Amino acid sequence: MSFIGREQELAVLDRAYDSAESAFIPVYGRRRVGKSELILRFIKNKPALYFLGKQAPAELQRREFLEIAAREMNEPLLATFPAQTWREVLMAITERRPRDKKFVFVFDEFQWTAEASPELPSVLQEMWDLHWRTSGEVMLILCGSYLGFMEREVLGSKSPLFGRRTAQILLRPFDYRTATAFHPGYSLVDQAKAYFICGGVPLYLRFFSQSASIESNIIDQIIDPYSAMYREPDFLLREELRDVERYYAILLAIATGHATHQAIASTSGIAARNLNYYLKHIIELGYVAKRYPLTGATPNPRRVRYVIEEPLLRFWFRFVFPIESTVAKLGAELAYKELIAPVLEAYFGLCFERLCREALPTVYAREGVRTAYEMGEYWDKHTQIDVVGWRRDGWTDLGECKWGTVRAKTQIEAELEQKVARYPNPRNATIGRRVFCRRKPPSCSENDPVRWYDLADLYS
Repeated sequence: MSFIGREQELAVLDRAYDSAESAFIPVYGRRRVGKSELILRFIKNKPALYFLGKQAPAELQRREFLEIAAREMNEPLLATFPAQTWREVLMAITERRPRDKKFVFVFDEFQWTAEASPELPSVLQEMWDLHWRTSGEVMLILCGSYLGFMEREVLGSKSPLFGRRTAQILLRPFDYRTATAFHPGYSLVDQAKAYFICGGVPLYLRFFSQSASIESNIIDQIIDPYSAMYREPDFLLREELRDVERYYAILLAIATGHATHQAIASTSGIAARNLNYYLKHIIELGYVAKRYPLTGATPNPRRVRYVIEEPLLRFWFRFVFPIESTVAKLGAELAYKELIAPVLEAYFGLCFERLCREALPTVYAREGVRTAYEMGEYWDKHTQIDVVGWRRDGWTDLGECKWGTVRAKTQIEAELEQKVARYPNPRNATIGRRVFCRRKPPSCSENDPVRWYDLADLYS
């Protein structure tokens, strides 16, 4: 299986390894994003000790750590070394590690090891300060999937390890253009659809076969109860959260269009005063995010919308979870054709809006825009503007997204003009007008006051 992307992240790790100094690099990001694959590729053919944390007693984890060290370092006595603490374990390995090359310590899923051994961050601080940092011979990688934990317990100011990292890598899902490498045989439309469902998560993109249609992949890889992705959302939530039924209710509410705090509370049956507790956890995991209308002004907390950031969770809670009983009765294929297919294109239209916002930096780079900017959307009681590019050079771009076939170019431009008139513009910025679509009408010209972009433009 080929390794795709991550050139920049590998370069960061390689530079740190080749440096004359010791290195401490936290690597963190949501589950399934490819952190372990990145690290395992990096340490290939290097002297390294890779340890995958788990929910197990501290003594069992220390013993496994020593057994791995004994095998990887060809030091069989380490397997039975009578260590009672993590400090004794790490000192024993440090004293016996190879000296001809930099040695890499990797703690993957660090949150589980630290949960069983709360003293471990302090022990690692002591090892780094007294034995590893000045030697120039050690590289420490702490990897975790729980963003909140990593930001508090490794990167945060109250962590014993604060201020000691020499670099850090927040590993994100692939962007929409890199994701095309998983299905090079797909058309641009199918490339976009695969991204709408799988996002940039390598594991999910690999499950989608380019030898089958998008429809067949949805049926065979997601809706079929025996498929690998059918229970993936459930596994994701149960690995990280307790009281998972309440999170199900919240995600179902958001996925079905209830985006405000009050609407989520009402739909999920969770009291509004308790809702923030649950939202906080799924926001920390990177599954849900807050959105505000983008105008350049300070966001108003009362206008917040909650959105599901993870595409597979968004798709699964919108379509699969609500029809599980129907799938059991009718089968995956018939359930898809009767309950999902008729509304799928409308759903893809909403996903296309997100892709266009993600594509805006690519558009700006191509056009030579060099100023700082923010990207988002705008809404109020009367209007919805799909794409907003709020720029520091006194310019604001407003965009309309059309996933369906464009039949009346002038009508879409007139609709966008109405929205431009409703957009608050207190700084009196110049307003740029943009339309994003699957395929541009033949009458589009570079001299038009409204700039048009289609999938070929966004993916080129």
